Amino acid sequence: MTQTSRYNFRESEGRWQSVWEDQKVFETRTDDPRPKYYVLEMFPYPSGRIHMGHVRNYAMGDVVARYRRAKGFAVLHPMGWDAFGMPAENAAMEKKTHPAAWTYANIATMKGQLKSMGLSLDWSREFATCNPTYYKHQQRMFLDFLKAGLVARKTSKVNWDPVDQTVLANEQVIDGRGWRSGALVEQRELTQWFLRISDHSEELLQALGSLERWPEKVRLMQANWIGRSEGLTMRWAVMPETAPSGLSDIEIYTTRPDTLFGASFLAVAADHPVARAAGAKDPEIQAFIEECRRMGTSQATLDTAEKKGMDTGIRVAHPLKPGETLPVYIANFILMDYGTGAIFGCPAHDQRDHDFATKYGLPILPVVRPADLTDAAANAAFDPAAPAQDGEGILFNSGFLDGLTVNEAKGRIIRHFESESTGTRTVNYRLRDWGISRQRYWGCPIPVIHCDDCGIVPVPNQDLPVKLPEDVSFDQPGNPLDRHPSWKHCACPSCGKPARRETDTMDTFVDSSWYFARFTDPFNTDAPTTMSAIAKWLPVDQYIGGIEHAILHLLYSRFFTRAMTATGHANLSEPFAGLFTQGMVVHETYKDLDGAWVPPAEVRIESIDGQRKAFLLASGAEVAIGSIEKMSKSKKNVVDPDDIIASYGADTARWFMLSDSPPERDVIWSEEGVQGASRFVQKVWRLVGEAEGLPEGGGGNAVTPVLKAAYKAVLAVGEDLERLRFNRCIAHVHDLSNTIAAALAAGEKGADIRQATRMMVQLFAPMMPHLAEECWTLLGGEGLIANAPWPDVDPALARDTVISIPVQVNGKKRGEIEIPAEAANDAVEAILRAHPDLAHWLGGQAIRKVIVVPKRIVNIVA
Repeated sequence: MTQTSRYNFRESEGRWQSVWEDQKVFETRTDDPRPKYYVLEMFPYPSGRIHMGHVRNYAMGDVVARYRRAKGFAVLHPMGWDAFGMPAENAAMEKKTHPAAWTYANIATMKGQLKSMGLSLDWSREFATCNPTYYKHQQRMFLDFLKAGLVARKTSKVNWDPVDQTVLANEQVIDGRGWRSGALVEQRELTQWFLRISDHSEELLQALGSLERWPEKVRLMQANWIGRSEGLTMRWAVMPETAPSGLSDIEIYTTRPDTLFGASFLAVAADHPVARAAGAKDPEIQAFIEECRRMGTSQATLDTAEKKGMDTGIRVAHPLKPGETLPVYIANFILMDYGTGAIFGCPAHDQRDHDFATKYGLPILPVVRPADLTDAAANAAFDPAAPAQDGEGILFNSGFLDGLTVNEAKGRIIRHFESESTGTRTVNYRLRDWGISRQRYWGCPIPVIHCDDCGIVPVPNQDLPVKLPEDVSFDQPGNPLDRHPSWKHCACPSCGKPARRETDTMDTFVDSSWYFARFTDPFNTDAPTTMSAIAKWLPVDQYIGGIEHAILHLLYSRFFTRAMTATGHANLSEPFAGLFTQGMVVHETYKDLDGAWVPPAEVRIESIDGQRKAFLLASGAEVAIGSIEKMSKSKKNVVDPDDIIASYGADTARWFMLSDSPPERDVIWSEEGVQGASRFVQKVWRLVGEAEGLPEGGGGNAVTPVLKAAYKAVLAVGEDLERLRFNRCIAHVHDLSNTIAAALAAGEKGADIRQATRMMVQLFAPMMPHLAEECWTLLGGEGLIANAPWPDVDPALARDTVISIPVQVNGKKRGEIEIPAEAANDAVEAILRAHPDLAHWLGGQAIRKVIVVPKRIVNIVA
């Protein structure tokens, strides 16, 4: 094969992709005897087209997969589609198409785009979660979970969109309105299906400590979401003259029982029985309750909303201050499903309580002082208008707790209430059970039947899957399954009488909570997977995806794996041994003179008098260069991967995506950057062309400087690939290419140049696989580089035998000396004293002391 002057990616990339596919290079055999390595990127939703974030995510995973294959592992690197969800139903309504048709058309488009990237994926294992062959097994597991007590059906408060007539997740409620309809959201109580994840709160929390290859920030986010707290559950006696009928006390949960002496009010959730009783007697209170119900149900929403309350007129007796009573408010920041749905407020030491007390003119009494102040000084210095002090300190104004630290006071007050039998030490969690019921069509049907006589009856396994009907209409809001003329009507499997199918479908997070297990045996028609395949491949060795999935998806997957194990479908607890969360792809923004956003594809960048300026390609008119932001359709700062691959090639796009910044940080896409990557591709091509004509090396070659540089690069790239430091790997390849180029420019023609060049090709093969195959063939490599082993280098050959270290005199650098790499300190000093430039460096001064920092520096004190 003779090299052309320029590398033609258009001819090369498609050809090598066909070779890989024809030879089934990336298909994985479960019976492969080599050690396994499972690398997985979070599978995509088929929205229509891939974006540059996909390019970065899948390029990273592909580098890991190709490197591990070269290192001798049996690699599983599959791909599928997270294909259920509301966007398909929205498309059905807007475009008058069926969700399945829209989804599968998008899958076909995106699959073609991903294939154009040259990803080493095992496409034989591909599946879409909307296919009955997938969700059949999900339904089977749901029934197994139900039988094992891992599923519950109960009434819960939900966000309800009265226009779209569906439950909304907290994230879909924006400023109290439905994200799609814009309607004011209502809080309703609906009977829903739940997976009992809260029963596993402590286990899920404790196991985070074992996930050593997860980012610390992700583990912390999950720990905070689980929200373990220790505190006191106690009762406050209601003053009889203010009590609604039958109410004698109110139970609260608190994590700060040490601040009880500073309490100035109680607050209950809007749907607490106390609130309901008060609202039944007072229209104004009932109106406030209805206002609270129009808020979202998430803690984040409540924390950021304006704190509002309504005095119920009920008062409670302070349990530690005889004769003192406190008002009971309904507050919009209390969740009924956390603790008891009631709290006491200590405004001096909790900012939320402080805001509330300030708004409603309630007392603010300090009970924790700085350790360096006396009680009198603390009282004198206290400013009720200042922010709440929620840190450590010493108790004061607190009766028998005075003088104790916060922790000592917590223990003392809990013991007090336990001895009085009016309170108990309690461990609580913020994690709630996972509500999976969704009132929509395009989701996995919940496989149960409702019978008036038999109650809830599981669909028999032999009748699975319960398939979605194809003849549905989206001409009106609500769930099409509810109004389908025949689908929901069936016979009860137990008694044979007329019955009704469950018309709610599953949350799509269920679909993505076990797909990684299905990939281990997607050909199995009888079961979700097999225990032998699970044992072979799981856990996933390297999982890669966005930080936006750090909580729900990953937490649900961890629970689901435990549930599968409890029901005999798996045999492990943690699904992902290693996790990496990559940064986003960002781009600067552009606006024309009218303030309209302009896409990067319509802009030309020039440097004029040292300044970057942007102009419209069509008219030449100048446009304003704005801030660098996440790529989004709304600001039109989106780069189409198809355009980049068509203009520069997949390898160039991959190389730039991996080279520009550390992978955990955002990468700034720029035309200049991708052009630089393209120039490097052509540089490598020229170097390989020059090395092609050089002799093949024999086994007895000396370790020349070029070979040593290659050996060093092999070790450095390998070490950085192990740590997913892709940008540093690319820097090592650049350095090696410069060394080879310098040797060729100096007229060196030895076999060592060819050998070093071949090593360089192997090093960039995981990042630029098409170019690597082309170069490998030119340099006489055996077979495909995709199947070639990673270069085997003896670390001793990469070590320098002679190194240069700087010489300082009285802290200022004066020169350098060459020393044996392993020279002892006295030998280094001897070399220094014999150096011909020593007298010049000293400038007539005498040496008083020599300090040697091994392999780093020599300091002379003169």
